[in-house]
Amino acid sequence: GTYRVCTLPARINRSIRLTKISGLLYQLASRVDVGTDGGFTASSGDSNVTLSIDPGVIIFGGTGQSWLAVNRGNKINAVGTAALPIIFTSRDNVLGLNSETSQGQWGGVVLMGRGRVTDCTTGSVAAGTCERQTEGAADPARFGGANDADNSGRMSYVQIRYSGFVLGSNVELQSLTTEGVGSATVLDHIMSYNSSDDGSEHFGGSPSLKYYVAVGADDDSLDVDTGAQMNVQFALLIQRSGAGDALFEIDSNGNETDTPRTKLQVSNFVAIQSAVSSSNEAADLAASLFRGNSDVTLVNGVYNTPNNECIRMNGSGATPSTLTAHSVALSCNATKFLGSGSYTAAQVSGFFAAGTNNRDAFTPTFSSQFINGSNETGVVAFNVTSLSAFFTAVTHIGAVKDSADTWYAGWTCNSSAASFGTGNSGACTSLPIL
Repeated sequence: GTYRVCTLPARINRSIRLTKISGLLYQLASRVDVGTDGGFTASSGDSNVTLSIDPGVIIFGGTGQSWLAVNRGNKINAVGTAALPIIFTSRDNVLGLNSETSQGQWGGVVLMGRGRVTDCTTGSVAAGTCERQTEGAADPARFGGANDADNSGRMSYVQIRYSGFVLGSNVELQSLTTEGVGSATVLDHIMSYNSSDDGSEHFGGSPSLKYYVAVGADDDSLDVDTGAQMNVQFALLIQRSGAGDALFEIDSNGNETDTPRTKLQVSNFVAIQSAVSSSNEAADLAASLFRGNSDVTLVNGVYNTPNNECIRMNGSGATPSTLTAHSVALSCNATKFLGSGSYTAAQVSGFFAAGTNNRDAFTPTFSSQFINGSNETGVVAFNVTSLSAFFTAVTHIGAVKDSADTWYAGWTCNSSAASFGTGNSGACTSLPIL
């Protein structure tokens, strides 16, 4: 009637595999490093450690300070299945102590790579030596390099629950943090649940993410910054009623002359914010904030945030942020758009109106919260393959085409904020018997 616990070492010095054994859990007692940081450039001195995790394995953070750090020159291979997802969670979740509002009980998963970054903490963009330090890490956890095709491994069919512990003043981790991660890294079927900070945040590099679910993030559902060149397709961004900040926050973190400019291309998303929270009113002010040397392309998406403004843009610097939108439908309050800095609300509205097949006065007809209905089906989809070879060709807007489209099923968990049906891993407040 009890679990047995295998506690991982503070540093994993050789490649290992965590196997699924009935009744066995794996614990992160504090920060756990995968390999040793190999530095800015790959070399024969890289430790080349791979942490492999089998389908159905459950790993929990034993303390708030627990987090998994996959260092440069090393990899994670966490590949679950729809029937047997890998679950990262907290000790309280194991003990059955959590409620629908629990959050911030351990750190999260951090992948560090050698892709380009901006907003340097060491080196400089001009010299091609820019590196950054992981927010809140007491000891060095550096990332960045010159290889945008770097490979930090693969994560597929993974849940990350109750993350975001405050490691330092105003610095928290997310469920998933990618830092300088290169395009050879594979990220798909990732669920963030009740992170006390962002659902996921992506610092620099060239990450790509397909089939992403963020539920209950207390800050932003998707945060992209410091020069990241990111593609995302099939995303459900769902906040708890009255909680969270923005669904999207895209920026450069302040250094607006650094290059590369932060770039996000996202297709086939549903962004849901049923009630405006006090934190959003005090910070981003809208369901999405685009600012600070960023270029955002939104296609084939639906905002369902009827009590809030949908898009705010802040204009600053010689070349302010840009927005391109095609086949995007907005359900917002009467204001819809906000401008700040050098941008006015009318300019932001004009950026949105310049696209094709956009709707700024849309009435959602979703079934089961996010499955397309007649109004969604009536919007002509944009040819997303013209943006990048990463994207899958689609004939629909939104994240879920119809009731037969069940990419979200099986590997997710349910809560009052979002239910993904029966036959999955059950309630997020409890552990499944896998």
